[in-house]
Amino acid sequence: MAEVGSFADRVKQQADIVRVVGEYVRLKKTGKDFSGLCPFHQEKTPSFTVSPIKQIFYCFGCGKGGDVFNFVREMEKCDFPEALKIVAEKSGIALPARRERSPEEHRETQHRTLILEMHRAAQTFYTQQLASTPEGRVAQAYLEDRGLDKPAIEQFGIGYAPSGGDTLLRFLRAKYKDEKLLAESGLISRDQSGRLFDRFRRRITFPIANEGGKIVAFGCRALGDDTPKYLNSPETPIYSKSNVLYHLDRAKEALRRQDFAILVEGYMDAIAVARAGISNVVASCGTSLAEPQIKLLARFTKRVIVNYDPDSAGQAATERSVALLLEQDFEVKVLALPPIGDRKADPDLFIREKGAEEYLKLLKAAPPYVDYLIARARRMDMSTGEGKLRAVNFLLPYLQKIPNRLLRSEWATRIAQQLRVDEPVLRAELSKAAKERRSALKTQPELLGRLAKPVERRLIRMLADAEDFKIELARRLQEERLYEGMEAEKIIAALIAANLAPEPIPTVEVAGTLEERDRRLLFEILFEKVNNQTWREAESCLSTLRGIHLQRQFDAFAREQQVVKSDQTLAESLEQQARKDELLARLRAQARAQEVEEKIITKDEADPVQEQINKMIKDSLRRLG
Repeated sequence: MAEVGSFADRVKQQADIVRVVGEYVRLKKTGKDFSGLCPFHQEKTPSFTVSPIKQIFYCFGCGKGGDVFNFVREMEKCDFPEALKIVAEKSGIALPARRERSPEEHRETQHRTLILEMHRAAQTFYTQQLASTPEGRVAQAYLEDRGLDKPAIEQFGIGYAPSGGDTLLRFLRAKYKDEKLLAESGLISRDQSGRLFDRFRRRITFPIANEGGKIVAFGCRALGDDTPKYLNSPETPIYSKSNVLYHLDRAKEALRRQDFAILVEGYMDAIAVARAGISNVVASCGTSLAEPQIKLLARFTKRVIVNYDPDSAGQAATERSVALLLEQDFEVKVLALPPIGDRKADPDLFIREKGAEEYLKLLKAAPPYVDYLIARARRMDMSTGEGKLRAVNFLLPYLQKIPNRLLRSEWATRIAQQLRVDEPVLRAELSKAAKERRSALKTQPELLGRLAKPVERRLIRMLADAEDFKIELARRLQEERLYEGMEAEKIIAALIAANLAPEPIPTVEVAGTLEERDRRLLFEILFEKVNNQTWREAESCLSTLRGIHLQRQFDAFAREQQVVKSDQTLAESLEQQARKDELLARLRAQARAQEVEEKIITKDEADPVQEQINKMIKDSLRRLG
């Protein structure tokens, strides 16, 4: 596109790619080149390189590369002419005279310019009304009650639209005579008789700016009991709700620097979070996040913490937003704030009542979206097979959107454990649904039937019935905490506590302390027919649980190994190697113990779960070397 001798070629020759890229990416000099974290994909180790000599960039991770124009086009999601203009302006190069526009284009541009001017004038009007009128003083008292002092009001440009039906109209008419243009601005409305009147009346105003900081709309909250409680500008030649995020103009540098965004619903939430010192916050200004807003956000970060209101509308909006964000390959976490007394807490209320420090603490601990969704699914009726199927089908569309196979496998295991469904059957059904491009599972008796792995069921029976050794078994389980994370964890924990109590508690009484689904499972297991229980069988179960525990440690270690830190110290490298050696030794010891066990146990006594664990351990040993 940059032909020799053309204006584009001159801009390319004069532009400094390091300086241009450096406005978007934090670069560090490495020899002749510069490197940094790639802005086009998520990474923790820099693989993005800029060459000042060749005037090109390239990412060794995702493969994106090109010249300064390619970079700006990718970052700004614009076409070549716009990228050329941006690079020229950043490089201090004057743009050539534009071609003559058609009369219609000139008129549209002039209209947009005038409407932008009207919004600047309206902003001045609203802030003056708040500061210097009796009505405005009432609005100020309300804002102060919401924790907004005068500096905060000025910082965020908050104003007040008076109750008179044509106060703003008369103010604008002094300069803008075109009634059609006034109606198109979105600031003025027209009734059925054709009479013009102020769109916003007796409302606190929040200016909504585009990415460049120009006011293009207003969001307004009723001061009294007027309805609707919130009223925004309509679509206009300068404003499309789905293309704007509130506070983005102030947050964009923090978004690039922090590399994650907090997504909230409304203006007050965004203001509260920003005033808490967390400037990388944006608001969707409603309960529906649109795809263009997501693409706009993606120019700055691909990591989001969704913190919508906790009411039913907010929960539904959270689920819709998560689905849309996953489709655009975002890394998503969800923060569901705890209630304050009997009130559901949005970010504004929570920060006012609990403080910024407590909010930041919860923000840092925000769980991945799958944890949030699993918790939502568990609130469904899980006492029936149909209820479990509904819960799994609620989660399936989200699970299918996870791009990483290792993460997808891990979440499938967690879903099976949390919802108490058979994991192998669940995995088979997920695979089948993916091949058939279905977003729901078909009813499978195997999926909804037996709960808890064979080893767990055997342990439960022994803890309940094996009078000769159940106390020793309970002691071993308690010491090593091997049952934690199992599907029947609560049942096993209750039986351990009953056996280790000063006065042993009967199993029937233990059942009475459990939740309904756990109580049913316990009785189902107790009525199963079993052979004579032996200590050797108990040791076999303990060995199986140790294998599961080791496998989980290996999986965690393998995930850590995927991320290699560029600034890792020698001490950290040695510590990581020591961990690997220790894990290898324990895996080998477990493998040897299982080989001995396999020689003793007959074919009829073999445990399919133990066999699967043995295979996983051997695979782990091969991968670790």
